[in-house]
Amino acid sequence: MTVRVLIADDQTLVRAGFAGIIRLAPGFAVAGEAADGAQAVELARRERPDVVLMDVRMPGLDGIEATRLITAGPSGSRVLILTTFDLDEYVRGALRAGASGFLVKDAEPAELLAAARAVAAGGAALAPSVTRRLISGLLGAGPTGEQPLLPDPERARARAAVAALTAREREVLALVGDGLTNPEIAARLHITEGTAKTHIGRLLHKLAARDRVRLAILAHRAGLSR
Repeated sequence: MTVRVLIADDQTLVRAGFAGIIRLAPGFAVAGEAADGAQAVELARRERPDVVLMDVRMPGLDGIEATRLITAGPSGSRVLILTTFDLDEYVRGALRAGASGFLVKDAEPAELLAAARAVAAGGAALAPSVTRRLISGLLGAGPTGEQPLLPDPERARARAAVAALTAREREVLALVGDGLTNPEIAARLHITEGTAKTHIGRLLHKLAARDRVRLAILAHRAGLSR
């Protein structure tokens, strides 16, 4: 499957650099380029890319609000945030807005492409260390008094859903909450990587979670992870 990528950044040279990486990569195509958030929203609606590479700081409509509009819209596009600023406040804002991943702009091309492919396939692109560092802030109010990512009714439904999981599914969910990757989960539980992936797919469905980050949050909310 070809992953179609929309690039949103207000700097022409940055857009050109990302576009060059994507065009040269097998299995990828550039679906368009946007110079600001409003243009990104319009192009996502029209072109329906698989992934939007979204800068945070752009004139007019910023990347966080553009992400919110895109993920709430009909395009089905998933958003991978790219920024120069590796700050928790941006990550929290991006995830609350519906982003599926977060990378800083000095990421290696291979890391960028792997993240885009993972996001396009319904996964998340957050390093395990970043996932663990952010969980506490995502579950509670942030430093500026932000509300938790999951509203109360959703937390109650999540706890009930987790109680209905099998013992193995709860084990897998706990390890996702700890930030482990599929290979690490497989090694920890002495199962194949394919089996770990199957368990995670079932968890996404059973818990109505949009991606792996939400599974991690649910694991912590249910008390399954540290």
